[in-house]
Amino acid sequence: MTPTSAEDNNSLPHINRLILEEVSSMPSDGGYAPSTAANHALQHAVTSSGEVLRVDASHASPSYCSGATYLVFLKTLAALQASHQLTLTPTTATQLKPTGQPDGTGIWGRWNANGPGTARLFYELGLGANFTDLRMARPGDFLKIFWSDGIGATEHGHSVIFLGTETKNGVQCVRFWSSNIPQNHTPGGYGEKSVPITRIHRMLFSRLEHSENINRPLPRTDSYLSSLERRSSTPAEMERQCGLR
Repeated sequence: MTPTSAEDNNSLPHINRLILEEVSSMPSDGGYAPSTAANHALQHAVTSSGEVLRVDASHASPSYCSGATYLVFLKTLAALQASHQLTLTPTTATQLKPTGQPDGTGIWGRWNANGPGTARLFYELGLGANFTDLRMARPGDFLKIFWSDGIGATEHGHSVIFLGTETKNGVQCVRFWSSNIPQNHTPGGYGEKSVPITRIHRMLFSRLEHSENINRPLPRTDSYLSSLERRSSTPAEMERQCGLR
């Protein structure tokens, strides 16, 4: 898979194209900081009035990876809502707001959790397919990158939006967008990045296909995700919890 052109984007699923449009509308840079200040900024960026969800990502600076991808997820839902392709209930619009929910609790608490937070949320609600095969991936898919073998309490990971693959100096690389740590004198924060595939230990993709299922009820807390603050998971357990065969 190679970087996609505008013409190539036309062959992508509709929601993947919309996700890429929302990525292109996000701020640039802004600083990377997994901090209380970034949490407050993220909360300030998302509001709702009745069933109407509003996202102003310009407020969310500094930022961090899961917050960045969550804002794109919410902006995509808001765009579908504005074009009358999605109806949110007032309850769902309220529940989508990040308000500091702990790992595994609520929608944001699932997305932000250690391990397969986004993929677990997609499986619980039936939002779309989860898979691990890079050959199946398309730009606009959500992706959890694992930089080490750990899953959960011992993991080192990154929540991103997949943009494609490319070859740089003979090395195959994965391109993605997220909020990234400063590197090589860059300010860090929102932007694209490309890393050699050999750096990545594991990838878990999630493709948004059934946005209407965001209105489905969820248990308040997912015990699997909440437990990963304290323990590690195996690949087999993770795949089972995310509906992978």
